Amino acid sequence: MKETIIVDTKNKKSTISRDIYGHFSEHLGRCIYGGFWVGKDSPIPNINGYRKDVVQAFKDIDIPNLRWPGGCFADEYHWKDGIGPKENRKRMINTNWGGVVEDNSFGTHEFFGLCEELGCKPYVCGNVGSGSVQEMDEWIEYITFSGESPMAKLREQNGHKEAWKLSYFGVGNENWGCGGNMRAEFYADQYRRYQTFVRQYGKDKIFKIAGGANVDDYHWTDVLMREAGRMMDGLSLHYYTYEYRWEDKRSATDFDKEGWNRIMKNAFRMDELVRRHGEVMDKYDPEKRVSLVVDEWGNWFAPEPGTNPGFLYQQNSVCDAVVAGIHLNIFNNHSDRVRVANLAQAVNVLQSPVLTEGDKIVLTPTWHVFHQYKGHQGAQLLGTSFASPSAGLQEKDIIVPGLSVSASEKKDEKTGKTKYLITVANPDVDTAKDIEIGFAGLAASLASAEATVVTGEKMNSINTFEKGDNVVEKALAAKITDAHTVAISLPAHAVAAVTVYA
Repeated sequence: MKETIIVDTKNKKSTISRDIYGHFSEHLGRCIYGGFWVGKDSPIPNINGYRKDVVQAFKDIDIPNLRWPGGCFADEYHWKDGIGPKENRKRMINTNWGGVVEDNSFGTHEFFGLCEELGCKPYVCGNVGSGSVQEMDEWIEYITFSGESPMAKLREQNGHKEAWKLSYFGVGNENWGCGGNMRAEFYADQYRRYQTFVRQYGKDKIFKIAGGANVDDYHWTDVLMREAGRMMDGLSLHYYTYEYRWEDKRSATDFDKEGWNRIMKNAFRMDELVRRHGEVMDKYDPEKRVSLVVDEWGNWFAPEPGTNPGFLYQQNSVCDAVVAGIHLNIFNNHSDRVRVANLAQAVNVLQSPVLTEGDKIVLTPTWHVFHQYKGHQGAQLLGTSFASPSAGLQEKDIIVPGLSVSASEKKDEKTGKTKYLITVANPDVDTAKDIEIGFAGLAASLASAEATVVTGEKMNSINTFEKGDNVVEKALAAKITDAHTVAISLPAHAVAAVTVYA
């Protein structure tokens, strides 16, 4: 059956923020220690303690921002424990994640150094749950103030005279849960109070993000926007995809076709959540000044057998690749409101683009999708439409849209030509699809077309440390069939990126 996608080149919409393609690094399992950070004395090749191969992997997908130190860890993190000589830093038990010792050898200086190595914006999440207003106030001063002050002097004593630029600051995390079990009304007042002391030092604006809703808690969004919307730049949303029930999670590769379809159905739910939270925000902010910040998203499966269950280490398969493609298309298509998003998490935790084991590294199927999609960063969203039969098991009330699509355009810096990027995820576990992509409203003829695909032999194919090329980005035939049409054949359970010049 032939599918048709129409790209309306005259329907130019919002700019797709680069920061939709952000990542998340929590003090959880082996995300920081053994992931990004190995220390300067490690035999693993490193740049001032940062794993060279991991840093390069994220630079290769143009990482725009990195969120730290949590997550739930953020609301038990006291920043002064992580500055000064390593031997004097306070040791603690990470009560949220695995009950292991946190030695605070990776702190504020190490995080900003990592962002400098990556060339990305820092997104710091502050402690509202167990921290004080004074603590947050002093952290902002320590990071961003360049004048004469106690915290600026302390920063200089610790080896960094110049202030850093802090792009994003989250005032707490999941304060409805691990960040304090607060009611929306109580947190709204706490946010108003704490954000007052996230002071603006100098000309660089700090983008303030309020802790937003868990999944479909629209009451939370309503209260926060009503009571504190004028005091925030962004409001977060957290939603994780899983197979059936939260308490019955299975491993990342242990699902059948029905399980696959349930995962895909739950992935597409992100569109509903973004739309409905956006509608609530529109009541108080019709100009869409406040961004929806989806700073935790991705698949959450059971930990791999034999690993510390508190480390949340899971494999990453073709299923994760398709889920990533669906989510990124959704964020692109809602980029008038969604301007920041962070996949959970960057290395060795949940739906990671990168896995490490000792000195070994593997790029997961999810990494390859981010590589396919990076051309959307900073591009202009175009309107798309398509007609595609639903996939899934309708007799069991599992209905999955047949395709997920987004399209954008930007000028190619080298040639000056207009470049179109169309990304398509096929969630159908069994059926390949012949797709025609038509470009409506285009005066010039198409000059060239090329495409790549990410898929695997099986729906749960993975990359391993022994064989890291089972699921990688490969060339896909793209044929210009007339002046304004490109045809591709997209395999089952696959993600394609089609680049067209006109």
